[in-house]
Amino acid sequence: MLDVPVLIVGAGPVGLATALELQFRGIPALVIERNPGTTRHPKMDVTNGRSMEHFRRLGVADRIRDAAVPRENCMDVSWVTRLNEWELARFPYPDVNSWRDRIRANNDGSQPLEPNMRLSQVVLEPVLRDILLESPLVHLRFGWRLDSFVQDADGVTATLREISTDTIEHVRCSLLAGCDGGSSAVRESLGFALHGRFSIAPFYMVHFRSPAKDLLQRFGIAWHYQSPVGGTLIAQDDDQTFTLHNILADGVDPAGVDPKQLVFESLGAEFPIEVLQANPWSPHLALSAGYGRGRVWMAGDSVHQYIPTGGYGMNTGIGDAVDLGWKFAAVLQGWGGPRLLESIEAERRPVGARNLEASGAHMDVRFEIAKAYDPKIHEDSDEGAAARKTYSRLIEKLGNAENEAHGIELGTRYRQSPVICGEADEPEWKLLKYVPSTWPGVRAPHMYLEDGRAMFDLFGPWFTLVRFTDSSAEPLVQAARERGVPLTVLDIRDKRVRAVYERNFVLVRPDQHVAWRGNTMPDDALAVIDCVRGA
Repeated sequence: MLDVPVLIVGAGPVGLATALELQFRGIPALVIERNPGTTRHPKMDVTNGRSMEHFRRLGVADRIRDAAVPRENCMDVSWVTRLNEWELARFPYPDVNSWRDRIRANNDGSQPLEPNMRLSQVVLEPVLRDILLESPLVHLRFGWRLDSFVQDADGVTATLREISTDTIEHVRCSLLAGCDGGSSAVRESLGFALHGRFSIAPFYMVHFRSPAKDLLQRFGIAWHYQSPVGGTLIAQDDDQTFTLHNILADGVDPAGVDPKQLVFESLGAEFPIEVLQANPWSPHLALSAGYGRGRVWMAGDSVHQYIPTGGYGMNTGIGDAVDLGWKFAAVLQGWGGPRLLESIEAERRPVGARNLEASGAHMDVRFEIAKAYDPKIHEDSDEGAAARKTYSRLIEKLGNAENEAHGIELGTRYRQSPVICGEADEPEWKLLKYVPSTWPGVRAPHMYLEDGRAMFDLFGPWFTLVRFTDSSAEPLVQAARERGVPLTVLDIRDKRVRAVYERNFVLVRPDQHVAWRGNTMPDDALAVIDCVRGA
C-alpha cells in the first residue's frame, strides 16, 4: 500500500494550488484527477490580485504571467448593442504595468501587491501542472478517481481507481484534501449537502478561434464585451481565442443549438470561426453544509459554487487551498495543534458565504440591465440614439462592481476563528473599497518601504513578527521556540508603514493574515502562541 502524507483529490487550479502550497512547505503529496489531462473548458478568465499575491509568495507569479494575456493589454469592460453596431458604455481598467505604477503611487496600504491577471483556466492549469512536475515532492496522476475512503484516528485509507484500466490501488495518507469540484465525491462521502440556488439560468458556452479582429476588436481591445442580447464575449488572449457565454431563450433545446450560428447571431455578423469547445451549462449559488471533519477537508467548488460574475469561484478556492496547505503542513510537522484543522471551516466557510452573496448581487445587476432592454437600441435613427443614451446611463449608474469589489478580494477577515487572538472593535467592511487594517483576522496591508522593497516579500515562510520598536520581542520569540513554531522577526523602522500597521508588534501568519497585535509584548506569550497554532 502506498503511504503519503497528503492525498489531494482533484487537479483543477485549487487542487494544484494546494499541492503548490504543500511542496513550498516541504510536504510530499499525491494528486489524483479523474480526467485524463488538464481541462479543455475555459471556466475562468481572471486571477485576482489576492491570488496573485499568493502565487508571488510561492515564487511562481511571473511564470504564470508569462503565459497570460500580455502585461501591456488593458482589462476594459465594454457594453455594446452588438459588436457590429454601437458601444454603449466602457469601464476602463489599466494594464498590469500601469496598475503596478498606480500601486506604488498609492502606497497607503489600500492596494494589492499584485495586479489582476487575465488568463483562462485552460492556460493556468497546464502552467501549474508543469511547475509541479518539476517538484520531487509532488506526484501527479491523471485518469485516476477516488472510489472511497475511510478515516481513523491516525490517518485515511483511500481506494483509488485508474479509469482506463480499472486498476484498483489503496493509498494510506495522514490527511486528505478534497478539491474535486462541484460533484465532489469527497463531499458526498462526508455527507455534507449543498444549500442554495441551483440552475439559475440556461447558458451556452462557445470557445472559438478566429482571425476576425475587425469585428472582435471593433471598439479596441477589451477584456469583456457585453451585450443585452449577445451575452458576454471574453477575449482570452487578445489575439484569436475568444469565449462567448449567452443565455438561451426560453424553450430552446441546447441539443439543437448550432454553436457557430449562436456566435453569429449574438455578435451580429458572420465571420471565419473554428469552434474549440461548445456546451450548455447552468450556474449555481450554493454552499456546502460543512468544509470537512477529522483528517479530511475540502476546498474550491467542492464547498462553494458561484456564478462567474466577479470571478470569485477559483479565486475563493485559491484562498481555501492556501488555508488547507499551511495548516496541513503545520500538523504534519508536529507543531500544529488539534484546533488548527477545525479552524479551516471556522475561517473559510463564512468567506464562502460572503462571496456567494456578492456573486449573486453582481448577477442581479446583469439581470437588471437585461430587464431594461429596449429593441430600439439597435435602430440607426434619432429614436434609436435616444434609446441608447438612456440605456447607457442606466449601465453607467449600475456600475461594474463585479470587477471593482476590492473589499471582497482583499478584505477577507476571520472574525470568529479559534486560532486568532481576536479583538472586539471590528473595523468597517465595504464591498468596493478595501480599508487597510491589522485587526486580528484580516489580511495584513501591503506597503512598500522607503527603500522600495515590498513588505510581503520580507515576511518569513511561516509566522512573522513585524516589529516597529526597539523594545524586546524575546517573550514571543522564546514562546514560539518552546512550542516548535517557526517564527521570523522582521524589524521595520518606517513611520508611514507603522501608521498603517497600527501597533508596535504585529504577528502575521503564513497566509499573510494577522494573528495577534499589540504595542507591548503579551502578558502570557505562551498563550498567544498556543492560540495561533491551534493548541
